[in-house]
Amino acid sequence: MKSNYDELLEEFTEEQIRQLDDAIALYKGQPGALIPVLEKAQELLGFLSASAQKHVGDGLNIPLSQVYGVVTFYSLFTMQPRGKHTIRVCLGTACYVRGGKKISDSIKQMFNIEEGETTEDRRFTFETVRCLGACGLGPVMVVDDDVHGRVKPDKIKSILDQYR
Repeated sequence: MKSNYDELLEEFTEEQIRQLDDAIALYKGQPGALIPVLEKAQELLGFLSASAQKHVGDGLNIPLSQVYGVVTFYSLFTMQPRGKHTIRVCLGTACYVRGGKKISDSIKQMFNIEEGETTEDRRFTFETVRCLGACGLGPVMVVDDDVHGRVKPDKIKSILDQYR
C-alpha cells in the first residue's frame, strides 16, 4: 500500500513537498493555520489534490474532513490542476454584443477545452466572467492581470503566444 508521501511524489516534486512541509512547520499549532497553509500549498502545487489535502491535515493534526470542508467552501481554492496562466473572457452585455462569444468559442476550439478547463500542457486555464469593468474596451480578454481590449478572433493566438 502506498503512503501519502508516495502519492504526493506521483503528483509533485520533492522540492515542492519540502516547501509545503516548511509552511506546515511554520504554522503548526497556531490558531487559524489551515487557510494560510492551504494558500501556500496551492501556490506551490497549483491545486489541492486529495493527497495534498491529506498531507496538510496530517501535518497540522486536522481531520481530512475539515480540510476538505475549507477547500470546498472557499472559491479561491481549487482541487483541479490549473494552468500557469488564466484566460478570462468577458461575456457581459457590452462584451457579448461586441463579439465576446466569438472570442470564447475561438479559445475553446484553439485548445479543445471548455470553460473551467485547463489545457493538457497546463499552460492555460480558461474561464468566462460576466463583467470585467472595462466595457468600453469590449470585447475584453484578461490573461493573468493583463487586460486585452477590442480583441478579435484572429488576434487571440498572437496575444496568447506572449505567455509561455
